Amino acid sequence: MYYHRGTSTLPEVGKNNGTHMVTPTLALKHVRKYFGAVHALEDASLELFAGEIHALVGENGAGKSTLVKILAGLHQKDAGEMLFENFETTFTSPKDSIDSGIAVIYQEPTLFPDLTIAENIYMERQPRRSFNRIDYEEMNSSVSSIFASLGVALDPRQVSIGLSIAEQQLVEIAKALTLNAKVVVMDEPTAALSAKEVERLFHIAKTLKAQGVAILFISHRLEEVFRLCDRVTVMRDGRFVMSDLTENVSEETLVRAMVGRDVDLSERSEQRSVHEVVLEVERLSEEGVFNDISFSVRAGEVVALSGLVGSGRSEVVGAIFGIRRYDYGSVKVNSTQLKKGSPARAMEAGIALVPEDRRQQGLVMEMAISRNIALASLASLKRFGVLSSKAEKNFSKDWALKLRLKYSKLTSPVSTLSGGNQQKVVLAKWLSRSPKVLIVDEPTRGIDIGTKVEVHRLIFELARTGVAVLVVSSELPEVLALSDRILVMREGSLVGEFERSQATEEKIIALATTTKAVA
Repeated sequence: MYYHRGTSTLPEVGKNNGTHMVTPTLALKHVRKYFGAVHALEDASLELFAGEIHALVGENGAGKSTLVKILAGLHQKDAGEMLFENFETTFTSPKDSIDSGIAVIYQEPTLFPDLTIAENIYMERQPRRSFNRIDYEEMNSSVSSIFASLGVALDPRQVSIGLSIAEQQLVEIAKALTLNAKVVVMDEPTAALSAKEVERLFHIAKTLKAQGVAILFISHRLEEVFRLCDRVTVMRDGRFVMSDLTENVSEETLVRAMVGRDVDLSERSEQRSVHEVVLEVERLSEEGVFNDISFSVRAGEVVALSGLVGSGRSEVVGAIFGIRRYDYGSVKVNSTQLKKGSPARAMEAGIALVPEDRRQQGLVMEMAISRNIALASLASLKRFGVLSSKAEKNFSKDWALKLRLKYSKLTSPVSTLSGGNQQKVVLAKWLSRSPKVLIVDEPTRGIDIGTKVEVHRLIFELARTGVAVLVVSSELPEVLALSDRILVMREGSLVGEFERSQATEEKIIALATTTKAVA
């Protein structure tokens, strides 16, 4: 259980509301956390106030996830103080954290798929009737009332399997309300959401704020921070860097605090020389998913496939790479038609795919960093049919250096890396094959500003060397910054194309959502 070690009213804790000091609901002061020789948190401080949405930002590896796990009771701090409602507190288990009024909503919630929504919300807390029987009527009615207050149309009796990420997050938010949570932590909640789902989440966050809940909002999307949050704290290398009202800081100030240097956020791909057509997609169709998709990508060109989540973008690139079997059409590389449904043939032809879900589709999480980097090139590292561990090590070390990978040991599991560095490992795995066509699906989802700039730089460099690059991205600023041409999909169809000089966010959104383009 969590324990209190007396009252603490430290004079530096709190904020002045104009008449008196307001005590934070939750405060961390100079918290440290070590994992062996790794200092995950060196000097972390944070204050969360009732009725306020507080952003926590920083690069991957800054210590944000470790801090959240301390709040959730998954880790215990090694030094420093945690004050909850003015009492010094330590959570020794997730149950302690939940019982005290802290709810953590993760980027990818984990629900029991075979249970109903209501059963997941009331897990181990089900209302009871006589003879200790579960009162399903009361449980479902309670959840229905909560969903109604949030403006959510979900059936509490629906089995949880098949729920989207957005719907799973709504279930976790409803759970937080049944717990009467005083602090709600939202860890990268918008990373996998569509624009409409993001707006709904923002509305719910503001509703919780109005009810007096303290909200910690973690995001790499700075535009969301400025739209939603009242206050922002920056961490770097496990340390507190700065905290201020969002109205008092600029995007440039936050980025400089996060990465410790000036970063050019306005970088845009220069005009490049493009050459012969490398990738040709002709009338590609998968019944009920996408229809009559035709386009080409030239050597040295970056083409973006844009559109709303669910428009069929990822399915199209999956078909091109051979992990989906399409019904009609063809895919050609250098005028040679590929066998459909064969990733091996696509790889032989020179296609590389960096998938949207790097953890599930791009990496073997418990395998060593070095092996993950070398995984697509093992055949070239073998001598007389035997894999040389020395060759694998040198190969991986070389690519880790090229992509500026941050790691402790190459023999460590890739799961120990931050999200941005995991993305670099996936890129290294495919770039080591010297592809003719690089397909990158959501290249910077869930990674920090500094790493995002590095990934963009890498894509620019590949295009300069003559690689044909196809990018799928939900972030319109990224689409506009990277691309020479932009293809727009809507409901499984290709509905328009823009040259870079013609494209604007408004035009792309208009085509992605309606039949008319903005003039």
